[in-house]
Amino acid sequence: MTQGIHQLTASMVNQLNRVDVISNNLANANTVGFKEDNLAEGSFNRYLKNQIEKDEVVLKESLVMDTIPKIDMKYKDESVGVTKQTGNNLDFAIKDRNMFFKVQNPQGDIEYTRDGSFKVLDGRLVTQNGYEVLTAGNEPIDINNPAFPTTIALVNSDFKNLDNIGNNNYKAIEEQEINDVADNATFLLQGSIETSNVNTIKTMVGLIEAQRKFEQSQKAITGIDEINSKVIDSIGNGR
Repeated sequence: MTQGIHQLTASMVNQLNRVDVISNNLANANTVGFKEDNLAEGSFNRYLKNQIEKDEVVLKESLVMDTIPKIDMKYKDESVGVTKQTGNNLDFAIKDRNMFFKVQNPQGDIEYTRDGSFKVLDGRLVTQNGYEVLTAGNEPIDINNPAFPTTIALVNSDFKNLDNIGNNNYKAIEEQEINDVADNATFLLQGSIETSNVNTIKTMVGLIEAQRKFEQSQKAITGIDEINSKVIDSIGNGR
């Protein structure tokens, strides 16, 4: 009985995590260049087997008993969102799924983003958060230069090498794996933006499903608790 409660409780925790991720996806359904997050659910038993492959010490009893559900991994949907024409010459969309704009935050650190809805600040091209958009040489872009679109730096990187740090921006895990794109003309669309790749209908269905699974596990725990109470009462009364 107790082990069943453990599994159901773990399942409830997993569904709460799913609700958090799905809710964040929905909140960013209209965020330019946003990439949907997803969770893969496995079991703690699978985690232990992975530890064995890494030469970690794991008890055989644990492999038999530990079937508790566990969030196995978090990953991004890397698909390119729909390109939407805006007619604004400060808007840019990237065609390639593994390319990013290079920007500089107020602390001077370089970050990467797919959000090409830029604006002008003090004659320079910046993001909606005020981060300077950079050239390949890490210089700010002068908006008064008629050829400024050709100076916008694009870099190529696998999503696995990027850490999501908020504000729709990423930080490189290994900077040496970031590669500059020599010619941005092939991959940039001026006057357009890349919309979020979140499918709102599918995401809403996933949210309802996660909430229902949470409620089912909650009811099952309540049922087990009631059965345990009856058994204890029967033993206590000598029946």
